Amino acid sequence: MPILKVIEILASSKNSWEEAANNAVKEASKTVRGIRSVNVQNQSAVVEKGKIVEYRVNCKISFSVEK
Repeated sequence: MPILKVIEILASSKNSWEEAANNAVKEASKTVRGIRSVNVQNQSAVVEKGKIVEYRVNCKISFSVEK
């Protein structure tokens, strides 16, 4: 049975929440091996002059810990 660990990542994108989640995984994968899943906890956006200018997500990323 694998042992899993969870980290929390805040990420953003100028284009979409999906891209923000992808950015979170991409950034985490630079230093974390064995990523198994991403759980998007919250989504928010920055609005300027009536337009969304930045999408933000709060993600929990789980990965296996090597024995």
